[in-house]
Amino acid sequence: MPPSPTGSVPDTSQIYPPREDTFFLLRMAQAEIRPDDIILEVGTGSGYIASSLQDLCTVIGTDINPHAVLLSHTRGVQVIRTDMARGLRRVFTMILFNPPYIPTDKDERIHDWLEYALDGGTDGRAPLARFLVHIPEVLAPGGRIMILISSLQDFHRCEELFSHTGFLSTCIGSEILEDGEKLRIYILKKKD
Repeated sequence: MPPSPTGSVPDTSQIYPPREDTFFLLRMAQAEIRPDDIILEVGTGSGYIASSLQDLCTVIGTDINPHAVLLSHTRGVQVIRTDMARGLRRVFTMILFNPPYIPTDKDERIHDWLEYALDGGTDGRAPLARFLVHIPEVLAPGGRIMILISSLQDFHRCEELFSHTGFLSTCIGSEILEDGEKLRIYILKKKD
């Protein structure tokens, strides 16, 4: 792992800044959340989404990146430094996740904290696959997951991954970015 920050000032060059995918996920979350939701935002990064939702319901953020944790904390976010949701209990009625999805070969890795927000493994789906296996441990019965998926990950392959890990998925929105990349937001629920 890269070195952690010294002191209490985050290095913002090591944090994924809010971009089109962030804004899209936030808009969709604002339309979907309920006042009694207990939300977990996995990989909160800058804390932009969590801080924007915290007046509407209870929100907790997690991130492995110590710089992101520091910045999120300055935005008033209740944030825990952990890998995805490790160490948390099953209480969350909604989980938000914008997974790292840029396909990255081993020789392309830069070994810094920002990489945790970008590196999707060779097919763009490695962090997503790990998330889907472990996240049911913290999802409350009847809870739902809102997840952002990019065309860089192959929508069909992601939908197969949802099904193979025990989730029903519904696409609730899509956008096309200026560079032609397509984004979709899915709601996932555990199969009965």
